[in-house]
Amino acid sequence: MANHSLWARLRPFRRPLLFNKVALRIQSHPRIHSVNSRWTRYKSFRQHRFLGDFTWYSWIFLTWVPVVVFFNANVMELAFINGPSMYPFMNAEKDQTTAPDVTVAWKWNAQHNLARGMIVLFWNPRKPEITVVKRVVGLEGDIITTRPPYPALVIRVPPGHIWVEGDGGERDSIDSNVYGPIATALVIGTIPFVLKPLHRAGWVRWWEHPVNGRVRHRS
Repeated sequence: MANHSLWARLRPFRRPLLFNKVALRIQSHPRIHSVNSRWTRYKSFRQHRFLGDFTWYSWIFLTWVPVVVFFNANVMELAFINGPSMYPFMNAEKDQTTAPDVTVAWKWNAQHNLARGMIVLFWNPRKPEITVVKRVVGLEGDIITTRPPYPALVIRVPPGHIWVEGDGGERDSIDSNVYGPIATALVIGTIPFVLKPLHRAGWVRWWEHPVNGRVRHRS
Protein backbone atom coordinates (compact mmCIF):
# COMPACT_ATOMS: atom_id res chain seq x y z
CA MET A 1 0.00 0.00 0.00
CA ALA A 2 2.81 2.40 0.88
CA ASN A 3 4.75 1.50 -2.28
CA HIS A 4 1.67 2.10 -4.37
CA SER A 5 1.15 5.50 -2.80
CA LEU A 6 4.79 6.44 -3.40
CA TRP A 7 4.53 5.42 -7.05
CA ALA A 8 1.35 7.45 -7.38
CA ARG A 9 3.16 10.50 -6.03
CA LEU A 10 6.18 10.04 -8.31
CA ARG A 11 4.22 9.22 -11.45
CA PRO A 12 3.27 12.81 -12.36
CA PHE A 13 6.92 13.89 -12.20
CA ARG A 14 8.33 11.10 -14.34
CA ARG A 15 6.22 11.75 -17.44
CA PRO A 16 7.20 15.40 -17.98
CA LEU A 17 10.85 14.56 -17.49
CA LEU A 18 10.59 11.80 -20.07
CA PHE A 19 8.71 14.01 -22.53
CA ASN A 20 11.19 16.83 -22.05
CA LYS A 21 14.10 14.53 -22.83
CA VAL A 22 12.37 13.25 -25.96
CA ALA A 23 11.52 16.80 -27.04
CA LEU A 24 15.10 17.94 -26.52
CA ARG A 25 16.41 15.03 -28.57
CA ILE A 26 13.95 15.79 -31.37
CA GLN A 27 14.81 19.46 -31.41
CA SER A 28 18.53 18.77 -31.35
CA HIS A 29 18.27 16.38 -34.29
CA PRO A 30 20.15 17.89 -37.26
CA ARG A 31 17.28 17.49 -39.70
CA ILE A 32 14.74 19.00 -37.32
CA HIS A 33 17.11 21.86 -36.60
CA SER A 34 17.58 22.40 -40.33
CA VAL A 35 13.80 22.46 -40.91
CA ASN A 36 13.30 24.94 -38.09
CA SER A 37 16.05 27.13 -39.45
CA ARG A 38 14.57 27.07 -42.93
CA TRP A 39 11.09 27.86 -41.59
CA THR A 40 12.48 30.81 -39.63
CA ARG A 41 14.23 32.15 -42.71
CA TYR A 42 11.08 31.63 -44.80
CA LYS A 43 8.92 33.55 -42.32
CA SER A 44 11.47 36.35 -42.26
CA PHE A 45 11.57 36.38 -46.06
CA ARG A 46 7.78 36.48 -46.30
CA GLN A 47 7.59 39.30 -43.81
CA HIS A 48 10.18 41.38 -45.64
CA ARG A 49 8.59 40.58 -48.99
CA PHE A 50 5.17 41.64 -47.72
CA LEU A 51 6.58 44.92 -46.46
CA GLY A 52 8.40 45.43 -49.75
CA ASP A 53 5.30 44.67 -51.83
CA PHE A 54 3.17 46.91 -49.65
CA THR A 55 5.62 49.78 -50.04
CA TRP A 56 5.81 49.23 -53.81
CA TYR A 57 2.05 49.11 -54.36
CA SER A 58 1.53 52.07 -52.05
CA TRP A 59 4.04 54.08 -54.07
CA ILE A 60 2.31 53.15 -57.33
CA PHE A 61 -1.11 54.02 -55.88
CA LEU A 62 -0.01 57.38 -54.49
CA THR A 63 1.82 58.21 -57.71
CA TRP A 64 -0.97 57.37 -60.15
CA VAL A 65 -4.00 58.62 -58.23
CA PRO A 66 -3.20 62.30 -58.95
CA VAL A 67 -2.57 61.42 -62.60
CA VAL A 68 -5.93 59.66 -62.93
CA VAL A 69 -7.75 62.48 -61.14
CA PHE A 70 -6.13 65.10 -63.38
CA PHE A 71 -6.89 63.03 -66.49
CA ASN A 72 -10.58 62.64 -65.60
CA ALA A 73 -10.96 66.27 -64.63
CA ASN A 74 -9.11 67.88 -67.53
CA VAL A 75 -8.61 65.45 -70.41
CA MET A 76 -11.23 62.75 -70.79
CA GLU A 77 -13.84 60.74 -68.93
CA LEU A 78 -16.81 58.51 -69.67
CA ALA A 79 -20.23 60.13 -69.96
CA PHE A 80 -23.39 58.08 -69.48
CA ILE A 81 -26.35 59.48 -71.43
CA ASN A 82 -29.89 58.40 -70.62
CA GLY A 83 -33.35 59.83 -71.09
CA PRO A 84 -35.19 60.94 -74.24
CA SER A 85 -33.79 64.46 -74.64
CA MET A 86 -31.17 63.46 -77.25
CA TYR A 87 -33.35 60.86 -79.00
CA PRO A 88 -32.98 59.58 -81.70
CA PHE A 89 -29.26 60.37 -82.02
CA MET A 90 -28.60 59.13 -78.48
CA ASN A 91 -30.54 56.41 -76.67
CA ALA A 92 -32.14 55.19 -79.87
CA GLU A 93 -33.30 52.09 -77.95
CA LYS A 94 -34.88 54.02 -75.08
CA ASP A 95 -38.16 52.11 -75.49
CA GLN A 96 -36.43 48.71 -75.38
CA THR A 97 -33.87 49.18 -72.60
CA THR A 98 -33.03 51.42 -69.67
CA ALA A 99 -29.27 51.06 -70.24
CA PRO A 100 -27.62 54.41 -70.97
CA ASP A 101 -25.40 55.16 -73.93
CA VAL A 102 -21.73 55.20 -72.92
CA THR A 103 -19.74 57.94 -74.60
CA VAL A 104 -16.37 59.65 -74.36
CA ALA A 105 -16.37 63.21 -73.02
CA TRP A 106 -13.31 65.08 -74.30
CA LYS A 107 -12.49 67.87 -71.85
CA TRP A 108 -9.23 69.31 -73.11
CA ASN A 109 -9.92 72.86 -74.36
CA ALA A 110 -13.61 71.97 -74.50
CA GLN A 111 -14.73 75.60 -74.51
CA HIS A 112 -12.67 76.50 -77.57
CA ASN A 113 -13.64 76.04 -81.21
CA LEU A 114 -17.25 75.17 -80.48
CA ALA A 115 -19.38 74.74 -83.59
CA ARG A 116 -23.05 74.38 -84.38
CA GLY A 117 -24.11 70.76 -84.30
CA MET A 118 -21.56 69.68 -81.69
CA ILE A 119 -22.80 67.65 -78.74
CA VAL A 120 -21.51 69.13 -75.50
CA LEU A 121 -21.40 68.21 -71.84
CA PHE A 122 -22.03 71.12 -69.46
CA TRP A 123 -23.14 72.00 -65.95
CA ASN A 124 -26.89 72.51 -65.62
CA PRO A 125 -27.46 76.24 -65.06
CA ARG A 126 -30.32 75.51 -62.66
CA LYS A 127 -28.71 72.58 -60.86
CA PRO A 128 -24.95 73.16 -60.96
CA GLU A 129 -24.21 69.76 -59.40
CA ILE A 130 -25.69 67.97 -62.46
CA THR A 131 -24.13 67.63 -65.91
CA VAL A 132 -26.27 67.74 -69.06
CA VAL A 133 -25.69 66.69 -72.67
CA LYS A 134 -27.21 68.79 -75.47
CA ARG A 135 -26.46 69.92 -79.00
CA VAL A 136 -25.09 73.34 -79.85
CA VAL A 137 -27.68 75.13 -81.99
CA GLY A 138 -26.41 78.70 -81.92
CA LEU A 139 -23.20 80.56 -81.13
CA GLU A 140 -22.77 84.07 -79.84
CA GLY A 141 -24.32 86.62 -82.20
CA ASP A 142 -26.73 84.12 -83.76
CA ILE A 143 -30.42 84.99 -83.87
CA ILE A 144 -32.55 82.08 -82.69
CA THR A 145 -36.26 81.56 -83.20
CA THR A 146 -37.12 80.02 -79.86
CA ARG A 147 -39.61 77.36 -78.85
CA PRO A 148 -42.06 77.40 -75.92
CA PRO A 149 -41.83 78.01 -73.04
CA TYR A 150 -39.19 80.66 -73.75
CA PRO A 151 -40.83 84.06 -73.17
CA ALA A 152 -39.38 85.77 -76.27
CA LEU A 153 -40.05 84.66 -79.83
CA VAL A 154 -36.59 85.65 -81.05
CA ILE A 155 -33.29 86.09 -79.18
CA ARG A 156 -29.78 87.02 -80.13
CA VAL A 157 -27.22 84.84 -78.35
CA PRO A 158 -25.14 87.20 -76.19
CA PRO A 159 -21.32 87.21 -76.20
CA GLY A 160 -19.71 84.38 -74.25
CA HIS A 161 -22.86 82.22 -74.53
CA ILE A 162 -24.26 79.44 -76.69
CA TRP A 163 -27.75 78.16 -77.37
CA VAL A 164 -28.24 74.43 -76.72
CA GLU A 165 -31.15 72.12 -77.43
CA GLY A 166 -31.93 68.44 -77.24
CA ASP A 167 -32.70 66.42 -80.35
CA GLY A 168 -35.85 65.09 -78.70
CA GLY A 169 -37.84 68.29 -79.17
CA GLU A 170 -39.60 70.60 -76.76
CA ARG A 171 -41.66 67.82 -75.15
CA ASP A 172 -38.69 65.69 -74.09
CA SER A 173 -35.88 68.22 -73.65
CA ILE A 174 -35.20 70.84 -70.99
CA ASP A 175 -32.72 73.12 -72.71
CA SER A 176 -32.07 76.75 -73.61
CA ASN A 177 -35.76 77.16 -74.42
CA VAL A 178 -36.28 76.80 -70.67
CA TYR A 179 -33.22 78.36 -69.07
CA GLY A 180 -31.97 80.54 -71.92
CA PRO A 181 -28.49 80.78 -73.43
CA ILE A 182 -25.80 79.17 -71.31
CA ALA A 183 -22.37 80.63 -70.59
CA THR A 184 -19.60 78.99 -72.57
CA ALA A 185 -17.73 78.63 -69.27
CA LEU A 186 -20.26 75.98 -68.22
CA VAL A 187 -19.13 73.65 -71.02
CA ILE A 188 -16.81 70.97 -69.65
CA GLY A 189 -16.56 68.59 -72.59
CA THR A 190 -17.56 67.58 -76.08
CA ILE A 191 -18.87 64.15 -77.10
CA PRO A 192 -16.72 62.87 -79.98
CA PHE A 193 -17.17 59.11 -79.62
CA VAL A 194 -19.83 56.54 -78.69
CA LEU A 195 -18.63 53.37 -76.95
CA LYS A 196 -21.90 51.61 -76.23
CA PRO A 197 -24.13 50.15 -77.59
CA LEU A 198 -21.62 48.40 -79.77
CA HIS A 199 -23.71 48.48 -82.95
CA ARG A 200 -23.62 52.30 -82.79
CA ALA A 201 -20.06 52.63 -81.54
CA GLY A 202 -17.91 55.07 -83.45
CA TRP A 203 -17.12 58.71 -84.02
CA VAL A 204 -19.89 61.27 -83.62
CA ARG A 205 -20.23 62.90 -87.03
CA TRP A 206 -21.74 66.08 -85.68
CA TRP A 207 -20.86 68.09 -88.80
CA GLU A 208 -23.38 66.00 -90.75
CA HIS A 209 -26.21 67.05 -88.47
CA PRO A 210 -28.88 69.05 -90.38
CA VAL A 211 -28.65 72.81 -89.98
CA ASN A 212 -31.35 74.09 -87.63
CA GLY A 213 -33.77 76.19 -89.68
CA ARG A 214 -34.58 78.35 -86.65
CA VAL A 215 -31.08 79.88 -86.69
CA ARG A 216 -31.84 82.81 -88.96
CA HIS A 217 -28.51 84.57 -88.79
CA ARG A 218 -24.95 83.58 -88.12
CA SER A 219 -22.25 85.92 -86.91
